[in-house]
Amino acid sequence: MDSSFLGIDEVAEVPAVAVVVDVMRAFTVAAWAFERGAEKIVLAGSLDEALALKARRPGWVALKDGAAAPGFDAVNSPGLLRDVDLGGRTVVQKTTAGTVGALAVKDAPLVLCAGFVVAGATARLLRDRGCGSVTYVVTGEDGRAEEDLACAQYIAGRAAGDGADADAYLRRAAGSRAAAELAQGVREGAHPDDVALCLELDRFSFAMVASQEDSLTVLRPVAVPAAPAEL
Repeated sequence: MDSSFLGIDEVAEVPAVAVVVDVMRAFTVAAWAFERGAEKIVLAGSLDEALALKARRPGWVALKDGAAAPGFDAVNSPGLLRDVDLGGRTVVQKTTAGTVGALAVKDAPLVLCAGFVVAGATARLLRDRGCGSVTYVVTGEDGRAEEDLACAQYIAGRAAGDGADADAYLRRAAGSRAAAELAQGVREGAHPDDVALCLELDRFSFAMVASQEDSLTVLRPVAVPAAPAEL
């Protein structure tokens, strides 16, 4: 399997397969939203778009980075979202990096959004679909975020069947700038458990696939059963 690792601005052409990685915290939060019962997640291009989408559909839940703000129902924190009942709801998500990265490759035939919590399922889906060339979009810090790069490299290794050592990649993520900022309370809209929740390897058994639906970029969970050797 041919893998490349690019920052958002380095994606010059539409890839055949894109795996968009945002560990801390967009796609950890997305996975928790599905765990809490969300039907789908609409990835918004701006805060104004997120609010406009919710205004047209009052039953939707709008979620953003940073501190709470008028019109938004939740913030981009797995620790704060994990006890919210989202049964059957649609979530509109706008974040600084993760949603931007997904929208940058929205026209790819296959777009997956990932973090460590869905790493194994993401790798299995790539194998199951026989993906020969995969572009990993490292969303944080202009493609240099250590937690996102470590997760992308880990998924690539598992997809290729290399038997990657998870502990080494998780240690890299735990030592990242994002982890330090969350732990120190630098980032608004955070919970003390956010770092630990973002580093829960394979917490969920689904991958997250983004596709175009009625001109919107929509993320949905896809169950990917573990292979017998992984059970």
